[in-house]
Amino acid sequence: MKSGEKHYVWQQPDWPNWHYDLTALIGPLTEVSRVQGLLLGRLADVGMGLREQASLTTLTEDVLKTSEIEGETLDADSVRSSVARHLGVDIGALAPVDRNVEGVVDMVLDATTNFAQPVSLERLLGWHAALFPAGYSGMSPIRAGHFRDDAEGPMQVVSGPVNRRRVHFEAPPAGNLEREVERFLDWLNDSNADPPLLKAGLAHLWFVTLHPFDDGNGRIARAIGDLLLARAGGNAQRFYSLSAQIQKHRKAYYEILERTQKGTLDVTAWLAWFLDTLRGAVEDAHHALDHVLAKSILWQRWAGTPLNARQVKVLNRLLDGFEGKLTSSKWAAMAKCSSDTALRDISELLSLGILRKCSAGGRSTAYEISD
Repeated sequence: MKSGEKHYVWQQPDWPNWHYDLTALIGPLTEVSRVQGLLLGRLADVGMGLREQASLTTLTEDVLKTSEIEGETLDADSVRSSVARHLGVDIGALAPVDRNVEGVVDMVLDATTNFAQPVSLERLLGWHAALFPAGYSGMSPIRAGHFRDDAEGPMQVVSGPVNRRRVHFEAPPAGNLEREVERFLDWLNDSNADPPLLKAGLAHLWFVTLHPFDDGNGRIARAIGDLLLARAGGNAQRFYSLSAQIQKHRKAYYEILERTQKGTLDVTAWLAWFLDTLRGAVEDAHHALDHVLAKSILWQRWAGTPLNARQVKVLNRLLDGFEGKLTSSKWAAMAKCSSDTALRDISELLSLGILRKCSAGGRSTAYEISD
């Protein structure tokens, strides 16, 4: 970078005075509000139990996807059990939960259930410490609960092989972080004139641009965005996952982020992308609600049918969106039983009409839930 060149947005002389063309964003804002209203209208017509199930499904997906964006895969059963335990939702037998899963769940739920509370520096550092309970990110030691110190050079987002590294972004120097984060938190907790949905998008962008930690910045930025979305709706229950939508369009997310962080303080394009992604998340929530309602109807239909605990467990896995084909060997693995027991369980459900054989051929017989 040449001396005096303003390569990144935080180097602009009027940083951090973000601005945008509200007229250009009115249409997307209106559309997001419309689909949100439709979703809330549908949720108002279902019982508390189904709303809890829908929230459990959404939060589980949110925790899984916010980690997947960063390349970390969490165990879905462990996440669902942790979320259910925190929410007090009965899902039967709970899977073991490790500390890494608990940390992400603690952060996500604190952000959404305590959305009305100010985001203090102590709370922010607590979220970071929760993400790295052992003090490591993978095999690398990390300053959990502390800002980065840039001891090994500036914080950069890079890609490519070691001999051909491409620098996508360089964050502000560590020496500026205390002042920068304080200014960010003052804005975050202030009742300013930014429309609430736009404020969520601005907060996400601003935080990842500061990049105050060695790792976990993206997950915390998304948690802050979720907190502001909960404030905007005035509801701690989550029924749509922005993280899942970002993961679905991960490449476009990093592209618009890089363009914005290397541009000016006019962030209209970023906010348009954010609102479009938010609209997609709410639309997907309609499909998720369809799934929760269908699951409820099916269990009502089978309410008088005697089923063992293994059958209930595996059927719930299928109803919760099991990926791939269900075979007797997968049944045995999920139910922790022998192959013979798995075949007996499946045969009983076939005779009851709850399961049927898949029409598609293959080396192993596969099964699915009957319509």
